[in-house]
Amino acid sequence: MSMKAEQQYIDLFSQCEDLICRKSAPVLNALRAEAFADFEQLGFPSLKGEDYKYTDVARAFAPNYGLNLNRLEIPVNPYDVFRCDVPNLSTSLYFVVNDMFYNKALPKAHLPEGVYAGGLADFTQAYPEVAARYYGKAASLAKNGMVALNTMLVQDGFVLYVPKGVMVERPIQLVNIFRSDVDTMANRRILFIVEENAEAKLLVCDHSIDDVKFLANQVIEIFAEANARVDYYDLEESSVSTTRFSSLYVKQAAGSNVVVNGITLTNGLTRNNYHVSLEGEGAEVSLCGMSVLDREQQLDTYSHVTHHVPRCTCNELFKNVLNDHAIGAFSGRILVKQGADKTSAYQTNRNLCATRECRMYSKPQLEIYADDVKCSHGMTTGQLDENALFYMQSRGISRKEARMLLSVAFTSDVIDHIRVEALKDRLHKLVEKRFRGELAKCAGCRICK
Repeated sequence: MSMKAEQQYIDLFSQCEDLICRKSAPVLNALRAEAFADFEQLGFPSLKGEDYKYTDVARAFAPNYGLNLNRLEIPVNPYDVFRCDVPNLSTSLYFVVNDMFYNKALPKAHLPEGVYAGGLADFTQAYPEVAARYYGKAASLAKNGMVALNTMLVQDGFVLYVPKGVMVERPIQLVNIFRSDVDTMANRRILFIVEENAEAKLLVCDHSIDDVKFLANQVIEIFAEANARVDYYDLEESSVSTTRFSSLYVKQAAGSNVVVNGITLTNGLTRNNYHVSLEGEGAEVSLCGMSVLDREQQLDTYSHVTHHVPRCTCNELFKNVLNDHAIGAFSGRILVKQGADKTSAYQTNRNLCATRECRMYSKPQLEIYADDVKCSHGMTTGQLDENALFYMQSRGISRKEARMLLSVAFTSDVIDHIRVEALKDRLHKLVEKRFRGELAKCAGCRICK
């Protein structure tokens, strides 16, 4: 293994461990030594491995990015510059700037009794037992060098904690803003805990303000306890100079219902890892994603869903539309363990390639060790239907407009899985704008105009 890219992070941690810990919190610090040992041993995933054939992780981490270990405040008030203009979507809005929770101003919205939405470091001080019970428990350190790197360097993040029986009607919105004058790396962390019979929705949006190079290494842990209803929506509208590695882990108890939906409209290089562990009978997960990729953009999606117990349901749907020299990859595995009878698991990956130069790699997989299961997977990659294009043109619609309308229709069923009507409507419009070439960023946000 080439240790060049890894070595700078090993050296950095060895020299700055005391500073990192001092500017963070005990619950986060407790896992650092173990994470460091894991990272030293594992390093970055290799291109030779089956799961990282198309994304050179070491190369992405090799440049010397700036890290804000001293927790210096970034001179920006996101509430002044950011206006999310989703009509009829009333959210409680929070910000993480690079990888620091912005706590100078907070939404006026009143959260239900006992609900915590805010900074990770603050949460571990306010709820040390809850934090220690959940933090790092879904994201297994031992298998992934990037998760280990995040755990060893992370100093803050965002937490949404919903206690037993509480319903948070209004979606919580977290905006990750990249803002810097120099090339910057951020180690972001999200902890989303929904206890028994509770319900919450979290929408996370990524934006990059400046034109320097940004690298995000993020870990999201979602815990859905018995009969919880949990929605996690992720909208990526960063920049072509932004690289993002995201590892999302979901642990589900009996009767829980989770929707995870990731939408990429503007990016540079993105790798999304989804790990779902169905651990209680009757748990259901809907795992969806879509992307619109052009120029040299790249999105690599990996999913691994494990059915540990009987009578769980998993529905996976990922769609990509590629243009120019864009590259897409999808590798999905559903593992049905022995004894997980009466499992229902469906996996679909559909891709549209608009040019001969773009590339899409897909590998759906099922591994079944149980009886009496309903499982299927399917993959298609192709072009827009010429007959449909011809028909629309014969009705007076220009070829360009016809292509746009068919592309929008192709992606719409991923957005239809979203359980917030106002957000669903807004995303249909954003996707249409993106296909029309009008969308560099979403409107209403003064950063992005």
